Amino acid sequence: MDESLASAPSRAELWDLAGDACSILEGDAVHFTPGSTAVKLLDERERVMRRATVDDVLRYCRLVEQLPHIDFSSTALVPDDVPDQIGDSVRLYALLKLTGKPIVTGAFTVGGMDVMLDLQLAVRGTREELAAKPFAMFSCAPTSPLKWSHPIADNLKVCAEHCIPAELIAMPLAGLAAPVTLEGALIQHTAEALSGVVISQISRPGAPVVYGGSAGTMDMRTMTSALASLEVQMISCAYAEIGKHLGLPTQAYVGLSDSKRLDAQAGFESGTGAYLAALSGINSVSGPGMLCFENCLSLEKLLFDNELCGFAKRLKRGIEAQDAGDLPGVFEELIREETLIGSDHTARHFRDEHYMPGPTIDRRGGDDVPPADLVDRALTEVDDRVSTYTPPSVIGEDQIREMEAVMQRAAGDYQLTF
Repeated sequence: MDESLASAPSRAELWDLAGDACSILEGDAVHFTPGSTAVKLLDERERVMRRATVDDVLRYCRLVEQLPHIDFSSTALVPDDVPDQIGDSVRLYALLKLTGKPIVTGAFTVGGMDVMLDLQLAVRGTREELAAKPFAMFSCAPTSPLKWSHPIADNLKVCAEHCIPAELIAMPLAGLAAPVTLEGALIQHTAEALSGVVISQISRPGAPVVYGGSAGTMDMRTMTSALASLEVQMISCAYAEIGKHLGLPTQAYVGLSDSKRLDAQAGFESGTGAYLAALSGINSVSGPGMLCFENCLSLEKLLFDNELCGFAKRLKRGIEAQDAGDLPGVFEELIREETLIGSDHTARHFRDEHYMPGPTIDRRGGDDVPPADLVDRALTEVDDRVSTYTPPSVIGEDQIREMEAVMQRAAGDYQLTF
């Protein structure tokens, strides 16, 4: 164990698809990404939760690229209308064709990992270039208590061999598959996460590995696994501290909600999680957009959560001492003019000091005309963004053709239409 911890790097790098910009996961740097692998979409227009389709995946891709406070995209939806053998890889394929951000993803099988590796090689060209500028981080989750399935352990091994960052998603479920006490669940999480570090470093010493998880607590009244409870957020912040103590980059599933709608419960569960994660300096925060115990994605919630992430980043930055020498003159101006709204000082600092949310957040004055509610505002903005989206031109035609060939071989008789 000590040898594995000594060889595991203290940082992980994720590059954009173009290979131009690099995000560093280390220290207290915070990055937000949508939760992954939801099998359902909340269709707010029809007011139903339904199985996701490829069209839903494409709408998600067009939206996530436009959200400035969502730092990485993720393979957030599993489409129900494609063959099982490409259920994991088609999500990555869609993001590669439509977006440019780094990606958090994962494979369901050994064969799926092979396809997703080939897609990455189609983009970067060689194993050496992929190792130098990885753009995807793979989630690898042990099964509590302390078990690794063959496909997931193999995926972790492949990631290590190719220097692809792997995030370890230990999932102790307090009261069911882990001790009910937070201390006990935390100890079990530590053992499960450390086992992943060992598998990674035995496969290739120095391979980037991220210390993460997706804890849960059993609600004994409903027998549901709560994933957005306060206790889950406490466990997540605590294991992030352990990860930092061990010198590893960190990850957590917080900033999500167990609600079934974009409502007050979704707001407070997601907001408290995002704020605590930012203040804890968790390097990769997975969860924006997620509802219903990580089973459902809402595009409207993802849009709303982008604003929560913007607020959380502003909170993390704190109150900065930057112009104390100017303040005597500013107060003199205030006394003289009785306002500072037109002051040079206000114009100089307003945009940096104050986070300005988009139209999803209602700050309009007056109460004569009731404003549209949050869901209606979000629906309109999602439609506008998706309908006007132009994908970035970051991958060349030869790379695209190679990706298409990889996917068509994997799909067999099924014809991909995007």
